[in-house]
Amino acid sequence: PAPCGAAFSIVMEGGNAIVITISLCMIVRDEEPVLARCLESVRGIPDEIIIVDTGSLDRTKTVAAAYTDQVYDFPWVDDFALARNYSFSKASMDYILWLDADDVLEEPDRQAFLRLKEELDPRTDMVMMPYHVAFNEKGEPVFSYERERLLKREKGFRWEGAVHEAIQPAGVILH
Repeated sequence: PAPCGAAFSIVMEGGNAIVITISLCMIVRDEEPVLARCLESVRGIPDEIIIVDTGSLDRTKTVAAAYTDQVYDFPWVDDFALARNYSFSKASMDYILWLDADDVLEEPDRQAFLRLKEELDPRTDMVMMPYHVAFNEKGEPVFSYERERLLKREKGFRWEGAVHEAIQPAGVILH
C-alpha cells in the first residue's frame, strides 16, 4: 500500500502538533517467509502491533513474537471478517492500520506514512490508500484501487463478508 500524499496539519493551543497513534492489526496463517519483511517495512509507524494467528503450522508466531507480545490465536472458521474484527478488538490506539503479511511499504511510502501520522487531521475517520493487486515484470503496479487502510478506532468500523471482506466507507474520508 502507498499512503496518500494529502494530509492536514493541526496545531493545538501552545503550538503542539497532534500526532495520532496507530495499532497495526494483522491476521496471519503460515506466513513465516514474508511476515518479517512486512513488519520491517512499517517500522516506526505503528505504536502497537497486534497479530492474530488463525492456525499456523510453521514458525509464523515465533516471527511475530520478535516484533510484539500481542500475538493471539483465533480458530479459523472460514470467515476473514470474523478474524479481522477480532484483531480490531485488541487495538487500543487512536487509529487502526490493517495489513496482510505479504504487504510491503517501500521506503518512500514509509516516510510519507510517517508524515501522514504527524499531519493527519484527527477529525478524519478513514484514510483510503492505493491497494496494488497486479504487477508487471519489473514489479511495478499495473492495477490498483483504493482500500480503507487507516481507520479511527473509536468509530467502531467492522469488517463484513466471510471472503473478500471489506469495511463500508463512512464518516470523514481522506483519499
